[in-house]
Amino acid sequence: MVSPKPPPVPNHGPCAVGAGTAAPAPQPTARWLAQLGGMPVSSNRFEVRPAVCQDVKSIRQLVTPYVEQGLLVIKPPVSYYEALPDFTVAVDADQNLIGCGAVHVMWNGLGEIRTVATAPNWRGQGVGGAILERLIDRARQLGLERLFCLTFEVQFFSAHGFAPIDGIPVSPLVYEELVKSHDDGVAEFLDLARVKPNTLGNTRMLRTL
Repeated sequence: MVSPKPPPVPNHGPCAVGAGTAAPAPQPTARWLAQLGGMPVSSNRFEVRPAVCQDVKSIRQLVTPYVEQGLLVIKPPVSYYEALPDFTVAVDADQNLIGCGAVHVMWNGLGEIRTVATAPNWRGQGVGGAILERLIDRARQLGLERLFCLTFEVQFFSAHGFAPIDGIPVSPLVYEELVKSHDDGVAEFLDLARVKPNTLGNTRMLRTL
C-alpha cells in the first residue's frame, strides 16, 4: 500500500505496510483484555487485540522501517509505553506481531488514528483494515464522535469512511485550547505552521462516527 516517499520527515502518516518479523509476545489473558477495552477479534489467520507491555518491542521493530522512510513519526521507546493504552495489535497464529495501530484522544469527542502499520508478508490480507475497524470501535467506546488522520494512504482511509478536509473543523474556543498542546498530532490537525514540514505529501482526513 506504501510507495516510496520523499526523505524522512517526522509525521503521523498512519498507515505503513511492511516490516521485519517481530518477536512473539505472551498471549494476554481474557481478564487483561476485558480491562483494556474488549475481547480479541479473531479470524482463521490472525487475531486483533489490545496491546500489552510485552508488545512494545515488537511494535517498535514493526514501525522502524517506516520511521526511516519518514512515513511514521520518530519516537523514543518511552513514548510507546506512555501511549500503550492507545494501541491495538494484530498477531498471527504463533503470536508474532503482524500489525499495529493507535487511537489517541485529542479533545472532547475528537481523536486521531495513528501509527497503523502492517508487516509486508501480510499485505492485502485485511490486517490493516481489521486494526482500523477495531480502533474505530474503541473510539466509540471512548465517546469520540470524530476521528482525524494524517496520511499518504488516502484510498485506504476513504474505504473506511474518512474524507479529506480543508480548514480547521473546530470552534474558535476549542482551537484556543487545542493550540496549547505540545503534541505534534494536534498541531497537524490544526495545520499549524510549525508542523508544515510534517504534512508535506500527506492528506488531512476526518471521519464522523
